[in-house]
Amino acid sequence: MDTKTILDAAKQLKNQIISHRRKLHQNPEVGSHLPQTTAYVLQQLKALGYEPQEICDSGIVATITGKETGKCILLRADMDALPIFENTQLDFRSVNQAMHACGHDMHTAMLLGAAALLQQHRQDLDGTVKLVFQPNEEGFTGAKDMISAGVLESPTPQAGLAVHVHSGTPSNLVLCGSGTFMSGCSVFRITVSGTSCHGSMPETGVDPINIAAHIYLGLHALISREISPTTPAVITVGKILSGDAPNVIPGEAVLEGTIRTFDSQVAHTTLRRIGEMAQNIASAFRGRATVEKLSGVPSLLNDPKLMTQMKGYVQELFGESSVVSLNEGGMGSEDFAVYSREIPCAYLLLGAGSKDENSLFGKPMHNEQVIFNEDILVSGAAMEAFCAIQWLKGSRKD
Repeated sequence: MDTKTILDAAKQLKNQIISHRRKLHQNPEVGSHLPQTTAYVLQQLKALGYEPQEICDSGIVATITGKETGKCILLRADMDALPIFENTQLDFRSVNQAMHACGHDMHTAMLLGAAALLQQHRQDLDGTVKLVFQPNEEGFTGAKDMISAGVLESPTPQAGLAVHVHSGTPSNLVLCGSGTFMSGCSVFRITVSGTSCHGSMPETGVDPINIAAHIYLGLHALISREISPTTPAVITVGKILSGDAPNVIPGEAVLEGTIRTFDSQVAHTTLRRIGEMAQNIASAFRGRATVEKLSGVPSLLNDPKLMTQMKGYVQELFGESSVVSLNEGGMGSEDFAVYSREIPCAYLLLGAGSKDENSLFGKPMHNEQVIFNEDILVSGAAMEAFCAIQWLKGSRKD
């Protein structure tokens, strides 16, 4: 397929794709229930001639087939935002208490752009492209819910592709890694129970905040003293809740955090040890503690053969220097990993701007001030459509 043709077609869609992104960015929704987002995506897909289906809560699937070959590739975009108050000066900044601080609005807009391109080039499809718009990636339940609802059936894809924007990486630079590319993640909650009392008489109660503080400090010793220094692992507590008044010792404290590692056995053992440590520390201070796993995803596997193919397609589209190959993965986690355990998958990172390009770019992902370069939306849409078309042409159904 002529790369100039699809790039030119994508450029013609630039204003439309940006419009999609800004509409979504201004109205972010968090979690599994995304009614406004879902309604918007359904409307746009229908306008393009698709017959989208809603599966699970706020999940959308649409397919497009050229020649019926039995081959199928899945393209995924996540749609949910984060419970963060946006602190940017963008004209289209969020109008509620949530924010697309991980670029999922960019992903949804790019896939809508790819959907338009695939309709224009339907005659070039040697098989089927399955477009998947997914809720609750951040909560690590979206992919599982979609799979349980049958997203990998009727037809069954033989490959999956996802593109994620990456703040701090130069615009349009594509990062590719083969094998285990992102860590698994387990989200946990520790609930500490004490006995409430007046702040002037701490001896009459059991202080759960004191217990929580000792547990918090103890957690980090698990990494430094119980896991080999050569095994990547990190525990992060990002949420602590307790108390309503400064002069009252409360009855309960809650800590929530994550365990990240590439090794599932390390994750399992670490969660067990968190439970043992929390219970023993609480007991030492006359309290109680319970630990529960809230959600989790395995490490993300980039299929080596599929990644080699996708890397080649990207270089064909944008040039040899457009791709950087990574030999090791990062400690971030992604629930696209769940798909990667079911079918061969490729997960690409698309550079969304560095500080060298613009002082507004380059803030960390999940930051209240992160701003992505909208110029990359055209590249993302073209890349998804082109990779799908080329893979269908070059692959045989097993």
